[in-house]
Amino acid sequence: MRVKTALVAGLCLCFAFCASAQEKQRRAQEKDPKYQYNVGLFYLNQNNLDEAIKYFVKTLSLDTRYYLAWNAMGLAHSLKGNFTESVKSFEKCLEINPQFTEARNNLGTIYQEMNLLDKAEAEFQKALMDTSYANRELPYYNLARLYVLQDRLDEALQSVQMAVQIQPRLAMAHNLRGTILEKRNDLEGAIVAYELAVRIVPDDILFNYNLGVAYFKNEEYAKAKETFLKISSRVTDAEMKDTISRYLKIIGERGASKG
Repeated sequence: MRVKTALVAGLCLCFAFCASAQEKQRRAQEKDPKYQYNVGLFYLNQNNLDEAIKYFVKTLSLDTRYYLAWNAMGLAHSLKGNFTESVKSFEKCLEINPQFTEARNNLGTIYQEMNLLDKAEAEFQKALMDTSYANRELPYYNLARLYVLQDRLDEALQSVQMAVQIQPRLAMAHNLRGTILEKRNDLEGAIVAYELAVRIVPDDILFNYNLGVAYFKNEEYAKAKETFLKISSRVTDAEMKDTISRYLKIIGERGASKG
């Protein structure tokens, strides 16, 4: 009986110690900006934006110069469509750490969303001046998108080619290159670019759609039909779904007339 009593007492002490240790750890985490930041990133990756922002605010209440949290806050606000707050967050990040080029590229992207194209271009150009930036393909890609909007197709093509040169598997850059070449009436080149995008991400609906349209314009109807049928059941956008149906109808009519 004494042994049993001793064991029970020992277990109680162990539980008490564990509970005390957990409470101590919890209090430490409450005061740890890095821990709060990582929790915020978890919620950001889960697209739980309100929770993410709450933890980034907590991070910054513990350390106002935690520039990574300012950058993450900017991303969260941008995903919520709060572009003004997003700009403020990225600017604060860069004020603390001007060398954090990721925030500069992000800031340029938001300026572009706000149609502040001159400001966007300036930020992308500044990002490219940082030769140590590990993701230089992104400002090149973003510049290409911006130049397409301004119908500066030669500069757009040059920028997107730099993006794929740096990162050959950047599928969205191959897709954009296809769009640029199509606008320049180079259907053969556009098809090659779209095919590369689809090869990298075979199930992407937009990449396949663009490829199907380019095949159709180039009168490669069998390939166009095959590509459209590959994605037709997965398309949710009503306009794209209707356009695919019209293309398939025209392909069917032309095939019947040949027969």
